[in-house]
Amino acid sequence: MKLFIELFGWYGTAAIVLAYFLVSFSILEPTAFWYQFLNGTGALGIVVLSFYKKAYQPGVLNIIWAIIALAALFQIIGQ
Repeated sequence: MKLFIELFGWYGTAAIVLAYFLVSFSILEPTAFWYQFLNGTGALGIVVLSFYKKAYQPGVLNIIWAIIALAALFQIIGQ
C-alpha cells in the first residue's frame, strides 16, 4: 500500500506539472477537459500522499485544487 501511495503522489506531481506545461505552451486551453482532468487527478494524488505523511497544508490546498478542477469539469461536460 505504501508503494501505491508514493506512486500516486508522484503521479500527482507529474500530472499537475504536465497540465501547466501544456497550457503554458498553448497545447491545451485552460478550458480543455484534459487540462482539468490532469489538475484534478494530480491534486488527488498529492492529497493522498500529503495526508498519509501527515503534511496537512499541501493536502488541504490540493483538496481545494481538486474541487475547482471538478467544478470546471462539470462545466465543460455540461456544455
